[in-house]
Amino acid sequence: MKIAVLVSGSGTNLQTLIEQLHKDETSGIEIAVVISDRQQAYALTRAKRAGIPTQIVRTQDFENRIAYDAEISRQIENYSVELIVLAGFMKLFQPPLVRKYRNRIINVHPSLLPAFPGATPVADSLAYGVKVAGVTVHFVDEDVDTGPIIAQTVVPVYDTDDEESLHKRIQIEEHKLYPKVIKSYAQGKLKVEGRKVIKITSET
Repeated sequence: MKIAVLVSGSGTNLQTLIEQLHKDETSGIEIAVVISDRQQAYALTRAKRAGIPTQIVRTQDFENRIAYDAEISRQIENYSVELIVLAGFMKLFQPPLVRKYRNRIINVHPSLLPAFPGATPVADSLAYGVKVAGVTVHFVDEDVDTGPIIAQTVVPVYDTDDEESLHKRIQIEEHKLYPKVIKSYAQGKLKVEGRKVIKITSET
């Protein structure tokens, strides 16, 4: 299965996907393209080192977000991508693109959704004083971090935590969970029923 990984930053999740999926011939998963909205994103360097094609699609190069999304869609179709994987991609898609790729776009988010959606979930979690944080992998819908939840992992919050220390431990769990979810998708083991995502096993 060919996937596209969309990135905006350093690409730590991308590196994990390269190592655990793209380079593993038994996974059946190929990162066909890495797309970034930022020309200087280090994730692009990671992709190039792995021999993966890269594309830069910047919002400022398009007259509106619909036109921007249309170019993203063109790239997806050009590389025959079956799953769109967001890995620190800091742009929101417009509803037409989300509907076009319904249940074919997934995102990883550093909180236990629906708690603390948006751009600063780790800081928000600490500010609220929660005792557990975590990781959520979910399908993308038309709103912000509200799509059907595929999988979650709990991360304890310690009294000594600051944003950096908590985020590092959350990232460790992201790097475990995200590849597993993508493998399940590629193997046809995820079934969406309304807001519920069911993992299909050999017993079901």
